[in-house]
Amino acid sequence: MDLLNTLVDKGLRRESPTREEALAVLATSDDDLLDVVAAAGKVRRHWFGRRVKLNYLVNLKSGLCPEDCSYCSQRLGSKAEILKYTWLKPDQATAAARAGVAGGAKRVCLVASGRGPTDRDVDRVSDTIKAIKEQDGSVEVCACLGLLSDGQAERLREAGADAYNHNLNTSEATYGDITTTHTYADRVDTVRKAHAAGLSACSGLIAGMGESDEDLVDVVFSLRELDPDSVPVNFLIPMEGTPLAKEWHLTPQRCLRILAMTRFVCPDVEVRIAGGREVHLRTMQPLALNLANSIFLGDYLTSEGQAGHADLEMIADAGFEVEGADRVTLPEHRAPVGDGGCGSHAEGAAGGGCGSHAEGAAGGGCGSHADGAAEGGCGSHACGGVCAPTPAARTEEARTDLVAVRRRGAGTDLAPNA
Repeated sequence: MDLLNTLVDKGLRRESPTREEALAVLATSDDDLLDVVAAAGKVRRHWFGRRVKLNYLVNLKSGLCPEDCSYCSQRLGSKAEILKYTWLKPDQATAAARAGVAGGAKRVCLVASGRGPTDRDVDRVSDTIKAIKEQDGSVEVCACLGLLSDGQAERLREAGADAYNHNLNTSEATYGDITTTHTYADRVDTVRKAHAAGLSACSGLIAGMGESDEDLVDVVFSLRELDPDSVPVNFLIPMEGTPLAKEWHLTPQRCLRILAMTRFVCPDVEVRIAGGREVHLRTMQPLALNLANSIFLGDYLTSEGQAGHADLEMIADAGFEVEGADRVTLPEHRAPVGDGGCGSHAEGAAGGGCGSHAEGAAGGGCGSHADGAAEGGCGSHACGGVCAPTPAARTEEARTDLVAVRRRGAGTDLAPNA
């Protein structure tokens, strides 16, 4: 297929596809799906080999959020029967992080519900970051605390944080339909604050909220422009008690197309399969490892994930290997100058971001909920692509049996899933 050959060539050069090409990936038929996966897999292996990075979530504060994000079980007015607790103490959070690292996680993601942290909250999280780093200095720590005020990203960086997560979630055009208590621009501003402070920016999306193909392409191109080092792709987990509880639009095949499109648009970044992979990819999860080079290990914020040992077996059986702490995740051109960390290039974004902007993109809480949803057209003929017929819409049968509220780990007396 000429379209796929073109996309592979562009991905290997870190060049942006056109919007039409990205839309054409989403419009491919099931008959062509394995070809799409194989093509995107070439790009993934070129930049990341067969390594899979493991990340582990620690929910520092669960529920009781004043924001109204429709996908989130921690939202204002949520009737989801999730765990609710206030801030974990540093020793509690460190113990949870230790379990994830023992299970193979290279990065620990510290998440707290709420619009954004107070200065006291930043102090609290800073103490936790320092405790984790004292326990194991090789562990990457990513904070996910919602909208940041001036100076807070710098303080987190000084405490030892390596990264900051804040997802865009959906396109700017539809953002107001999902959340009304803050804006899309607020989220963009926080990602930029993280960049400016020297933190590795992590920002992604949630698919399955009723968005169009155009919305998905819009948000992924917006992410490319923002230039995060990692892009989590969440698949909505329709949690009972949230406004989107009845939204079951995703099939395993559509999830794979979304991941492939993201890899083509952001060829050299850490694409992470985040919340909802067990619910929507199901038995197709191993195939998705050909597209993404990173996953969350074990449970999410308020929902249960696949057993940690099953994650490890899946990676090995699919012919991949867990990325060790001694390996730098990002390609050399994206790695930061100096400390060899997870790749902040606040000083180097112009040198080629989520793909090289110099040659491509310019021409062409609210906690950011790192697990995202656990809260619960035509091809381009100009480049020789094909005009695939838009497949008939398929509505996935509701699989509520695959959605389980987290009742173990952080905030409980039970051992975590790691």
